[in-house]
Amino acid sequence: MKISSICCLGAGYVGGPTMAMIAAKCPDIQVTVCDMNQQRIDAWNSDELPVYEPGLDEVVASARGRNLHFSTDIRSAIAAADLIFVSVGTPTKTYGIGAGRAADLRYIEAAARLIAEVSHGHKIIVEKSTIPVKTASAIKTIIAANSTSGATFEVLSNPEFLAEGTAVADLENPDRILIGGETTPGGQIAVEALVSVYARWVPRERIVTTNLWSSELSKLVANAFLAQRISSINSISALCEATGADVDEVARAIGMDSRIGPKFLKASVGFGGSCFQKDILNLVYLCESFNLPHVSEYWRQVVHLNDWQKSRFVEKIVRTLFNTVNNKRIAILGFAFKKDTNDTRESPAIHVCRDLLREHAQLAIYDPRVEPELIRKDLAEAGVSAKLIEANVEILDDPYAAVKNAHALATLTEWDEFKTLDLPRIHRLMLKPAFVFDGRDVLPTAELEALGFDSFIIGKGQ
Repeated sequence: MKISSICCLGAGYVGGPTMAMIAAKCPDIQVTVCDMNQQRIDAWNSDELPVYEPGLDEVVASARGRNLHFSTDIRSAIAAADLIFVSVGTPTKTYGIGAGRAADLRYIEAAARLIAEVSHGHKIIVEKSTIPVKTASAIKTIIAANSTSGATFEVLSNPEFLAEGTAVADLENPDRILIGGETTPGGQIAVEALVSVYARWVPRERIVTTNLWSSELSKLVANAFLAQRISSINSISALCEATGADVDEVARAIGMDSRIGPKFLKASVGFGGSCFQKDILNLVYLCESFNLPHVSEYWRQVVHLNDWQKSRFVEKIVRTLFNTVNNKRIAILGFAFKKDTNDTRESPAIHVCRDLLREHAQLAIYDPRVEPELIRKDLAEAGVSAKLIEANVEILDDPYAAVKNAHALATLTEWDEFKTLDLPRIHRLMLKPAFVFDGRDVLPTAELEALGFDSFIIGKGQ
């Protein structure tokens, strides 16, 4: 089966960059990215993309208007497509059965119903969203019950493994592409059709094919294992602080073991992003549903440790500042959950700022990519009152303005520019004693000490 037209439902962090890369690599395939959010589509059609990723502007520009299109005309795009990626949101439920753990599949269901309504002929539907195991069965059931045109469908699973900040490189040169399908003849034809798209630039040996359920589960497990490594090294960071060890030296030593490897062993104030916590909690709920309480509790502890790491960082700030931060100015450097992205979803900075505001601190926040209105929105959604945000939060476009007259400085995102800050200038601008709390270990420890800062570096023994 030859693919000549692709539609993607959802123009977010996954759908937009993934379809841009497919369009760039497959100029003979028409690719349309659809979303109901007109503002988001307008942004994709502008010079200010809604997603910041290094290199993404160039990829989009190379194909937009030729074979890459962004549109709110979802019905027409579905009708014209041979292959339909479903890349809509699957947030964690906030109500009812499974609240706080289960994935909310309302957008998946709505997409399936719309596909059934407007489709004719044969369509391949590809799950790109992170979803629970067996979601493909639900999609097939919904489509079968709602399709009246005689259209036929195959459902595949093709989870994304992008890391924000390196998404373009991950798409250009992926570790692997995972495609799951049914073992029926029709299912295997659909799998090979999708394989043929990726094989235009990905070596065939990196394209892994499995059954549907293995593919769906692999995404959750991959994120759970990565998050587990971060929580594991963060637990050791606390032990290093207590014993005088250096967590970076410990990480380097164990990372040289080929059985462990060096990646995801960087201690920090905690992990964030759209996937890790959501996917682990989804895995927890899945285990509970299959009556596996010991397995669910094991993975729940990964999230608990991450929450504790953020809380103890706040506690360290408060205790060091003589047990009170009331009316004290604290400069927050970094609000995105990691460098090279403007994404703040589940960012540790939200948790830290919320708790400092509850202690009545005055926050001066600087991030080179996150818009001020998003910072205020995140804090409000975290439970900070509008009155407290208005009175106690200042958002600045210069790090030196943020540290002026500050009692303390806290780094919460590992932006490269923080590594080259003018520390003598910062020391002159801050009140004395000048306290530094480096939650990402991006500042030069020896220089901080030489300049007279009173510094706390995550995972470093005092």
